[in-house]
Amino acid sequence: MQNALMGILLQCNKVITRCSGKIAGQYYSTGVAKPELTSIRYKTQRGPYATVMDADVCFFESLLGSRLITDPHECESYNIDFAKTVRGASKLVLKPTSTEEVSAILKYCNKRRLAVCPQSGNTGLVGGSNPVFDEIVISLKLMNKILDTNELAGILTCEAGCVLQDLDNHLATVDLMMPLDLGAKGSCLIGGCVSTNAGGLRLLRYGNLHGNILGIEAVKANGDIVDALNALKKNNTGYHLKHMFIGSEGTLGIVTKVAIQCPSLPKIKNVAFLGLASFDKVLKTYCLAKHHLSEILSSCEMMDRLSIDVSINNLGMNNPLTSRKDGHEFYMIIETSGSHLNIWALRERISEGVLREGYVFKYDMSLPFSSFYEIIEVLRKQIRDPRIIRISGYGHLGDGNLHIQVSIPEYYEDVAAQLEPFIFEYVSKCQGSISAEHGIGFKKTKYLHLSRSSSEIQMMYDLKQMMDPNGILNPYKVLKPIVEKST
Repeated sequence: MQNALMGILLQCNKVITRCSGKIAGQYYSTGVAKPELTSIRYKTQRGPYATVMDADVCFFESLLGSRLITDPHECESYNIDFAKTVRGASKLVLKPTSTEEVSAILKYCNKRRLAVCPQSGNTGLVGGSNPVFDEIVISLKLMNKILDTNELAGILTCEAGCVLQDLDNHLATVDLMMPLDLGAKGSCLIGGCVSTNAGGLRLLRYGNLHGNILGIEAVKANGDIVDALNALKKNNTGYHLKHMFIGSEGTLGIVTKVAIQCPSLPKIKNVAFLGLASFDKVLKTYCLAKHHLSEILSSCEMMDRLSIDVSINNLGMNNPLTSRKDGHEFYMIIETSGSHLNIWALRERISEGVLREGYVFKYDMSLPFSSFYEIIEVLRKQIRDPRIIRISGYGHLGDGNLHIQVSIPEYYEDVAAQLEPFIFEYVSKCQGSISAEHGIGFKKTKYLHLSRSSSEIQMMYDLKQMMDPNGILNPYKVLKPIVEKST
């Protein structure tokens, strides 16, 4: 088996050239009717925030000029997530171009107690980047400057609104690359990646953003600018404040600039696409690859047959192994220090392809290898609702991250009740985490206790109260809203 695997990796270019498809990240409208208002579907009560008045709009016009949106039709794309699962009712979108403008916006909103929803590329999957009620959307898309590229040190400094794919393309010109790669790389912004501590396809080799982000500039709820943009690789002086903002999902501050450690662009690029009969063989293949490829193993992905079918049947892509007589229930992509766009598109476009079937319940879990795929099999046995099109699973096997997709023609509340909280409780029972990389957002706030202890959650509330006492930053996300204390 060892020789077979090594042979596949060495000869992989003969296979991958047969796989075709566009690169993921170019999301489009699925044609599905706009979703029900989030506040109604999830029976959420509005917090004690002020309502935007004409005088507020006048202030923001004086600050931003024409860089704001009040037209209801234009606001809609900011209110609805790309998967069309949540919908807010914001009537105002602000588009700053500098940290100073973000600071002025938050200072004003904090004084007026106007809730805000920071938004990057709007590619999130847990409702974290969309308003729940009428929060003011602060879009960072215009803050898209690359500020510095230190080729010798391998450090990139840029604004939060830079598109991940654009950063990768820029770095490739100096033989560097971003330490993370996502299916939504053509649309997601680096600020959102940092705010959610996004993982992605390169985490196995390069680690998560807590290790790759060297410095951050962020704006607190009261408008104060936190300059922690020091790009030194070693700076062991005092508290590491950058970690407060990485993964905080815009609830403690708005990230405006980042300094990122970027690895060298690999010179050798090998990708193998494997078909296997069982998940047990998937695990054995991973162990073999990890042992024999060790430091050159950069990614190891697993997809079940139903997940691959989404890319093939819904997007018209090709499976390079379909000519084989033996059926494959599982597939793997093993990458050694490089990538091939076409073969990776099969995996990256699963999230896009599944949207063509209607509505999808998506779950992002961390699980031990001993029970990694078990939950998919349990769901298929336990939930036999005829309205369900498919229950499929795929993910980053190398770091124990499984993505679950349950496809149905449209949202049904009773189907949601069959899935939740069952899935989250099952993952907790398996000593897993209810969020591996997508974050808690809005959809998982009431399940946070399944992955965090009561003392951890209390400390999160204490930190939130200290950083944002009025609770204006991305309310209803990560933590349940802080109830205003009577004085």
